Amino acid sequence: MPGKGPVIVITGTPGTGKSTHAQMLAQESPVPLKHINVGDLVKEKNLYEEYDSEWESYTVDEDKLLDELEPIVAEGGIILDWHTCEIFPERWPDLVIVLRCDHSKIWERLEKRNYPLKKIQENNEAEIMQVVLEEARSSYPNEIIVELNSESTEDLEANIARIVQWISNWQQDHST
Repeated sequence: MPGKGPVIVITGTPGTGKSTHAQMLAQESPVPLKHINVGDLVKEKNLYEEYDSEWESYTVDEDKLLDELEPIVAEGGIILDWHTCEIFPERWPDLVIVLRCDHSKIWERLEKRNYPLKKIQENNEAEIMQVVLEEARSSYPNEIIVELNSESTEDLEANIARIVQWISNWQQDHST
């Protein structure tokens, strides 16, 4: 698709740095990329069935969400930032980045966000069990999945430099 930028999914357990990575990547990318925080989009556009007050989270209406995203994704040049990725059709992403972080750091980060204890515990276990990485591996070809460590500012900067290089390569491969 000449002229279109890549579709990049940045995923990971809550607290791994998805939004920070996505925002920085949108600023540093050699091609224009629009950052879409999928969780925010769900709330803004009422793309949910209900709010679960016990878990303090929304039950997403996946059909509504995919209908909302389809024309945006078709344009290309976007970063989809969400704690899960398996909902997105296999044809969508050019690159799936799974951010990983030591579970004790995730615990600290989620405590700072005032997450309820059971939600912190659930996300901590999800990171230990590599839930998001396994979702990515079962949903997309291995060659488009990149697992990156996200524990420090140094990791963030190195990850962004690596993704920017990937985008430059993608651009060369897709120019006509």
